[in-house]
Amino acid sequence: MSATPLLDVQDLHKAFGGIAAVDGVSFRLARGELLAMIGPNGAGKSTCFNCINGQLQPDRGAVRLDGRDIAGFRPRAIWRLGVGRTFQVAATYASMTVAENVQVALLSRERQLLKWWPRAAAMHRVEALELLDQVGLRALADQPCSALAYGDIKTVELAVALANRPSLLLMDEPTAGMAPRERSALMILTRRLVKERGIGVLFTEHSMDVVFAHADRIMVLARGRLIAQGAPDEIRGNAEVAEVYLGSGRLHAGGLA
Repeated sequence: MSATPLLDVQDLHKAFGGIAAVDGVSFRLARGELLAMIGPNGAGKSTCFNCINGQLQPDRGAVRLDGRDIAGFRPRAIWRLGVGRTFQVAATYASMTVAENVQVALLSRERQLLKWWPRAAAMHRVEALELLDQVGLRALADQPCSALAYGDIKTVELAVALANRPSLLLMDEPTAGMAPRERSALMILTRRLVKERGIGVLFTEHSMDVVFAHADRIMVLARGRLIAQGAPDEIRGNAEVAEVYLGSGRLHAGGLA
């Protein structure tokens, strides 16, 4: 990992009513790296994720993006600094076409949303089609999102996130609701694109087959604390991680079953 990480989270804390949801979490993420954040329900994953993205303000700690502390910034400001996000429930405009969804993201990137009507259909269409070609959806460009299969909608959401030219991509349960073959295809596509572009990816995920097959490193939270981080093989053989999952869930992909 480089001397200056893309994302550097240090001593992050967030409590609700005296209960520590995130308790001193520290980690780093490099450009071109896929880092999975896992843990049982209530481990603090969503709280940690939302503190990084600006949905929540941490009580203390640093969240440095390219060396700049963004802790406490609003989501819009963080997005402007080059942080993309996808959501557990895909967020697209169902009545718009696939291309129009990407065009809206491009208009936002260029701060042209207030100027978009009635010329929106022509604005940034070429770049939108190029993005859709990169994610394999060029043929569906003029289809409304409401007509797409769920796996394709999740891929549209990835294209929308990439429209901002992010250096960091936060993916919240990127394969939730998808069939196994769709899950694998989306993560293979994500890996290829982020490696080509040098984007760092932090993702949460409940599907352990996805985590162990596609993450470069894995970090494990339990009761708000970071209990382990390392390569998939290290995490698979970690006794403390095994104990956490024995008590609250199942760790697959060659680990617990």
